[in-house]
Amino acid sequence: MHSPSFTARVRSLGLPVVRGEEDYVARVLDQELAPKQYLDLKQVAQYIGVTQEFKDVVDYFKTPAGHTPAGFRVEYTLAADGVLQVDLARDISRDTDGAPRPTGLLFSADSANPYEVEPISPLLANLTCNPGIIYDLFINNPKANVGGAYKTRDEVMAELGRILGPGCDISVELNNPFEEDFNKILEEAEKFKEMLSKWRVVIKVPHTGPVNKDNVGQLLTGDARLDTRYSAAATKDALRGHNLTLKLHENDYRVNFTLMFEPYQTQLALQARPYFINSFVRHRLVQSEAIAKHLSAYAATQDEAELTALRAFMIKTDYYAAGEDDVDLKTVFEDANWIVNYRDIEGGGADGLDGLRHNLEVLRGCNMDDTRLIVCSMEGPSMYPDLDAVLADPAYSDMADRVVITAEPGYLARFTSTNQVVSYQRRFMKAAQGQS
Repeated sequence: MHSPSFTARVRSLGLPVVRGEEDYVARVLDQELAPKQYLDLKQVAQYIGVTQEFKDVVDYFKTPAGHTPAGFRVEYTLAADGVLQVDLARDISRDTDGAPRPTGLLFSADSANPYEVEPISPLLANLTCNPGIIYDLFINNPKANVGGAYKTRDEVMAELGRILGPGCDISVELNNPFEEDFNKILEEAEKFKEMLSKWRVVIKVPHTGPVNKDNVGQLLTGDARLDTRYSAAATKDALRGHNLTLKLHENDYRVNFTLMFEPYQTQLALQARPYFINSFVRHRLVQSEAIAKHLSAYAATQDEAELTALRAFMIKTDYYAAGEDDVDLKTVFEDANWIVNYRDIEGGGADGLDGLRHNLEVLRGCNMDDTRLIVCSMEGPSMYPDLDAVLADPAYSDMADRVVITAEPGYLARFTSTNQVVSYQRRFMKAAQGQS
C-alpha cells in the first residue's frame, strides 16, 4: 500500500484558532506537514494555538509578522482538550521559519571583534569567546578596538548579540571556573542570560585537570609552571569541570565543555550531558610532529642530545610538571613513544584529525542527539581542507550535521578563494571593460 503523496500545510487542517493567538498562529500556517502527520491531526485536533514559549521567543526577538526567528524549529503538541499547540524549540541548524540551514555542517567564529564578526555573521550558528579573546585580542588591542570604542566585556557582548541575531548561539566563558560558591557561578551565568537571552547563551566550562583554586596562582607567577603533572590530578580536581557542567545543565543552561585535546577525554565528558564537546587539533598536531621528529632523529643517530632536547620540549609543553626537569632519558623516550603511538602520528593521525574521527564515532553511538562536536584550533593551509575531506568521506558524511567548525573569521575566509578566482576575475573584468 502506497503512502499518500500530497502537500499539506498547517492551514490545510482548517482548525479554528484559540482566541487572542491569531497573530502568532498566522506565523506557522504555511508550515508543511507530512501526509501521515496531516491525516492523524485532521482526525483529532479541534483547535490550534501556540505555547507560551512560542510567544516569548517571537516577542523577545521582535520577529516580523508572519515569520518565526532563525535558530528554532517548529514542533507540535496535541493537548488533552484537542488543542494543537505549536511550539518553538532551540535548534541552530534552522533558519527563519524553521527552514533547514543549507548544510548540516555548521560554522562558528572564535572572535570578540564586532568589526570582524559582522561580515561573516549571516553564516554563523555559534560564536565562542573567552576573556583572552575579549580583552587581549580586542578591547586592549588598539588595532582591533578602533578608537577604543569598546571599554568593557558587557559592551562587546551586547554588540555581538545585536550583530549575530537570534539564530546564533554565543558561547561565553566563566571568569573563574574555580569559584567554590556555585551560587556565584549561577549569578554570572544569569547575567549572560539576561544580556543574550536564555535561548542563545551557552556557558563554556573547561576541563581543569590538576588545576584548582589553591594552585591556579602557580600558572600566573614565577615560571608559570604547575607542580602537579597533568595526569596526576586529584580525582576531585580532574572532575570539577564535569560536575560543574552537570550542575549548570540541571539549572537549564547549555554547556560548551571545552579544553578537549585527546579523544580519551570524550566518553567521560559526555556523561556530563554537554551541548558542545570539542576537538582541539592544532597544538596537538604540532606537538606530535615535534615529538616524532626528535624520536626519529634519535633512532637515526642514537645521540642522547635528541632526548635531552625532547625532555626540554615536554617540560615546556606541560607533559612534565615543575620539579620534573631531571626525568631520566629512558622515561622520556618511553613517554614520547606512547604519545606518538596513541596519536598514530605515522598513520591515520598524520593529519592530526584522529581525535575528530574518534569523537564522531562516539557521537554516532551516544544518546544525546542535540550534542555537537566543535572542531577548533586550526591554522595553516592544510588543516581545514583535511577536515573538509574527512567530512566528505562516506565513512563520516552522515555525521556532518553533528559538527561545528570554529576558527577566526579571517582563517575561514581564506578558504573562500583560490588562485583561479584571481585569474578569472582578471579575464571577466577585462571583458567587461571592453563592453563599457
